[in-house]
Amino acid sequence: MATTDALIEIADASVNFGGVAAVQGASLAIRRGEFVAVVGPNGSGKTTLLRLLHGVVAHSGLRIVQAGGEPQAMVFQRPFLLRLSARDNLRLALWLAARRWPAQERRARIDAALRKVGLWPLRERAARSLSGGEQQRLALARAWALGPAVLFLDEPTASLDPSAKKEVESVLAAFAAEGTTLVMSTHNLGQAKRLATRVVFMDEGRIALDLPTADFFARSGRDARADRFLAGDLPWSLD
Repeated sequence: MATTDALIEIADASVNFGGVAAVQGASLAIRRGEFVAVVGPNGSGKTTLLRLLHGVVAHSGLRIVQAGGEPQAMVFQRPFLLRLSARDNLRLALWLAARRWPAQERRARIDAALRKVGLWPLRERAARSLSGGEQQRLALARAWALGPAVLFLDEPTASLDPSAKKEVESVLAAFAAEGTTLVMSTHNLGQAKRLATRVVFMDEGRIALDLPTADFFARSGRDARADRFLAGDLPWSLD
């Protein structure tokens, strides 16, 4: 069943929480170098699909990871940061990581990550005292420092102001340009259009559409619910 170039693949996979079918019969392959945006109305199963792909939720059906199990990381909408400095939040993450870097390399990765997201000047600042946008960039730096082949992002700019959203989008675009594979849930269709190479439309727990970004936004008449979503008749936002 496995697609030869897929880093992660699921087939006929479902996730149930009690009597609620959060994801139903999902089949999807994530390939190296893609930036996949997962969109859909509230409650459509976007976050659960990300957790399923990441392997952190019980499910039925198949989930296959490329041989060698390349590292993955996930950044949540409200990242958890410890009561430590920005730098020490990264230091602890690398110390706890399954992959063990030599101490000198850990220091280099931490410094590079903080510079990459523009937080080097704030490296000794308490992480929880940072602004919302800065905290999100710190969470991205922490994930990037782990060296993931696949980075999952659950609505990473949902609670940020326009300026902070732009900063986070710039970081994500830079990650993608370097070859990191990204899978991001978002309510922001403008963001999906700007960043993604491919759009997956979730509806009522099912993958209703899976198209290249240009085709998704150009299409009409092939899926009534998707047409309503793009027309704004189902919940979404466009900045």
